[in-house]
Amino acid sequence: MQTGEVYRVEVSVKDQRLRVFHKNVEHREYIISTSKYGIGDEFDSYKTPAGHFEIKKKIGDGEKYGTIFKSRCAVDVFDFSEPSDEDLILSRILWLNGMEPENANTFDRYIYIHGTNHVDLLGQPKSCGCIRMSNEDIIELYELLPVGVSVFIHD
Repeated sequence: MQTGEVYRVEVSVKDQRLRVFHKNVEHREYIISTSKYGIGDEFDSYKTPAGHFEIKKKIGDGEKYGTIFKSRCAVDVFDFSEPSDEDLILSRILWLNGMEPENANTFDRYIYIHGTNHVDLLGQPKSCGCIRMSNEDIIELYELLPVGVSVFIHD
């Protein structure tokens, strides 16, 4: 059985929600943050792309809660008692690959679903293109979904 037959993910930019469907029944819903620059596929636009994607790569197996990733490598663990304005990639990475001609550059744009140090901004479009989640939620999602799952991002 292919993974796409069991799970699929839908991201609503308008609602700032990520929903996981299992066998076409809503299984989970998470509050997220998409791009503060809107929807788009252009390189260096810092926009969240729309359309059909797949989870191409998962990064972060066994890493600690709050692990900071730089260039997809674990470099440190974030100290949540020390606020930071930096837009950090924390805990886990689900790296998206575009499945349509207009979003085919998504993997090369490094668009991820990942944990954030800005959990207070979830529910609002505040990211730089990626889909931010709380660290608890991205760890749960990471454990739930295999590589190859379909992701649909829409307004």
